[in-house]
Amino acid sequence: MRKKYLLAPGPTPVPESVLLAMAQPVVHHRTPQFSEVFKETAELLKYVFQTKEDVLILASSGTGAMEGAVVNLFSPGDEVIVINGGKFGERWGKISESYGLKVHWINVEWGRAVDPETVKDVLAKNQNVRGILCQASETSTTVLHPVKELAELTRERDCIIVVDGITAVGVVDIPMDRWGIDVLVSGSQKAFMLPPGLAFISLSEKAWRFCDDARCPKFYFDLKKERKNLARHTTAYTPAVSLITGLREALALIKEEGLENVFARHARLARATREAMKALGLKLLAPENPSPAATGVYVPDGIDGGKFVKYLRDDMGVTLAGGQDHLKGRIFRIAHLGYIDTFDIIIAISAVEMALKRFGHKVELGRGVGTAQEILLEGFET
Repeated sequence: MRKKYLLAPGPTPVPESVLLAMAQPVVHHRTPQFSEVFKETAELLKYVFQTKEDVLILASSGTGAMEGAVVNLFSPGDEVIVINGGKFGERWGKISESYGLKVHWINVEWGRAVDPETVKDVLAKNQNVRGILCQASETSTTVLHPVKELAELTRERDCIIVVDGITAVGVVDIPMDRWGIDVLVSGSQKAFMLPPGLAFISLSEKAWRFCDDARCPKFYFDLKKERKNLARHTTAYTPAVSLITGLREALALIKEEGLENVFARHARLARATREAMKALGLKLLAPENPSPAATGVYVPDGIDGGKFVKYLRDDMGVTLAGGQDHLKGRIFRIAHLGYIDTFDIIIAISAVEMALKRFGHKVELGRGVGTAQEILLEGFET
């Protein structure tokens, strides 16, 4: 017998109580019973997004919310700045160009965070820019971008900041209203502890005004239509009923833990993971601005990262993530977001140690685990 451990940055593990909630008999989505579930869920989402604004629930992956943001906020020919520091920054630009927007690319070395001064300079040289599109946590490179500072650049301009918070919301403190974030999106399969299938998006009052002038074609991702239906505690089109039922339970778990405790847990797990990898002599992908959602690590010279990740998954039962594009075969990523705790991290680190030894790398078994234990023990202090 071999147990399976899911420690990749999405999909993430789902709590038992959430699975049981989703296993309940399906109710019809146009009934008072489901409307009550939907209403409670929408209110709980505001708590996690830290906003007084509506949070719309879409039946799609997070990319659907990204596309919905572009088509509802902008028109063909509009100029936007895209911070391209990984696969998902690149995705913002590809979506924008697909709808005829003019993209000013700011290319950032993978593993590095964008410098707000660079963005400020591009804004100064391009006065017609209508939006800055960025990630909070770039999942592909495990970097945390300075969203607070970027949001300050748009505050006094006819320009909005649109943030992909797919691996940030519910992981790190990213207060939408307090920081002045205009658009914040996320997805169900990350810190929300659900299977894939739901996307979330919230707009500021300023962003809703942008929607009045936007002329990109849209139908399914019509956010004004969704907002009208949200006021009636329903959706414009058929919702993912079981996922929303599970979401209500997952959000209740988050609120019970408390956002400050949620953020502290993620920070502790991330720090333990990073320090363990360094204790093993491994190089971090993002040593300066690491995301608390996942840790990227270079495999040692002479080891094929693809085979390394495959061995962990297929032979050891521990699923981590590999690298993308030019990092394919060169890194692995350990997730520590959502329904992941102290002993999940111990398993991940011990599996990495054992796999390194299996691949012939000189490693002192237990060194990384012991380093992590010293940090993780803080979580049991009262």
